[in-house]
Amino acid sequence: MKPNISTRKFLPQRIIFLILIIIPFLYWPEFFDHFYVYLTGTVINRIVQNQWLLVIVSILFFAAFLIPLSYRTRANWAKYSLAAAFFVSLFIEMYGIPLTLLFASKYFFVAGAHLPDNFIEFNFLGVGLGMDLAMFYGTVIMVIGMGLILWGWYSLYRQSSHESFARAGLYSYSRHPQYVGFIMLILGWFIGWPTILTLVFSPILIYKYVKAARKEEEYMSGQFGTDYIEYKNYIPFLI
Repeated sequence: MKPNISTRKFLPQRIIFLILIIIPFLYWPEFFDHFYVYLTGTVINRIVQNQWLLVIVSILFFAAFLIPLSYRTRANWAKYSLAAAFFVSLFIEMYGIPLTLLFASKYFFVAGAHLPDNFIEFNFLGVGLGMDLAMFYGTVIMVIGMGLILWGWYSLYRQSSHESFARAGLYSYSRHPQYVGFIMLILGWFIGWPTILTLVFSPILIYKYVKAARKEEEYMSGQFGTDYIEYKNYIPFLI
């Protein structure tokens, strides 16, 4: 039995996401060491601290992704206060004062624990930085997420003059591509920086965006009726 046209269309994107899910299992020792040293605070002696210029630049850059260039509907499809607080707290901890790492190291520090080797090293704003394999993987996830957010904004902008809802471009592959992007951004940070902070914030933020997507769909169904329902029946919710 041949797959229907809908299945064939969405198969490539699902294969890509499946590959991304499999990678951590293929390199599980490196990922395990990465999560272990961060969640126990054992990595505390290796991280960058008191680099406040890096904190400010990072916050401004990632906060820009929370400012929509256009809206798919008049509904406020995302409330950004919690996400903004996440980014501020995250970068203060990463490059300023590592509060949750200090807390974890006080109780769970393991002397002599193996710290993952850097997979890549580089210099940014005069600060030497390094990423182990898991952090590099998390960065790849974030870059893909940022690409989806920007592409989603572009698709919205191209269709903003239409009286109907956005259904072309990236929205012909996912009903909520920007939410997919935000979720990947959050997961990427959690994988790359798995501390108490991201462990608490990440599931809350993901739940927030999924809930926002559901509310948007209620609005769209009421606004566009059967036209939007037919669109829902064909296009996946996320992937």
